Amino acid sequence: MLKNINDIYGTQLAARDGFIGQVKDFYFDDESWAVRYLIVETGSWLTGRQVLLSPNAFHGFCAKGEVLKVDLIKEQIENSPSIETHLPVTRQHERDYHQYYNWPAYWETSGIWGIGGIPVMTPPVEIKTGPDSEEDTHLRSTRAVTGYEIVATDGALGRVTGFMVDHISWLIADLVVEAGHWYSGKEILVSPASVLGINYGESEVSVKLTRADIERTREDEVARSGFVNC
Repeated sequence: MLKNINDIYGTQLAARDGFIGQVKDFYFDDESWAVRYLIVETGSWLTGRQVLLSPNAFHGFCAKGEVLKVDLIKEQIENSPSIETHLPVTRQHERDYHQYYNWPAYWETSGIWGIGGIPVMTPPVEIKTGPDSEEDTHLRSTRAVTGYEIVATDGALGRVTGFMVDHISWLIADLVVEAGHWYSGKEILVSPASVLGINYGESEVSVKLTRADIERTREDEVARSGFVNC
């Protein structure tokens, strides 16, 4: 099932022994388009400290989607490695976190989650070390990319307003885009497969689409749905 990531911001998180805070942001991998981490705003519980949690620890939604269950206890989270979430997450940060929680090191295998198509807890494994502090982890904030301009091969399409994510595999299925005046400001979906690249300096996402491609796709969707395109 797909959820707009905007609807998950603010969701309460429940560890096995109590509430731990709420969802503030997500870090996604701009190569695989997998959500790698959730940023937790812990509030007064940890005196305003923010922590990272991998989908490897998620145990599904409950209470009509208003609570995301985390298969950890509060003490584990409290004793986790400290990290400044407003700074880039380095590979060493990831190693520290994954070793502490015994999460699989996704970056050391060919699979999106290191072992398959969905994030799960696994037995402890040795995580390799190396002098790669300058390595680009390709982790980007969903909040930061929201608002980026989508640039087609024949002009601007609109701006990113959200991300549709599969909350089982935690893969981003589509970028939600509010189209410009050329398409009456309608909301459209753009697949990550169409993305050529993200220019973080210019706050742009380039796609291998034309405006005609978008219009044709929408017309096909309407035809398949059986509704009249008035």
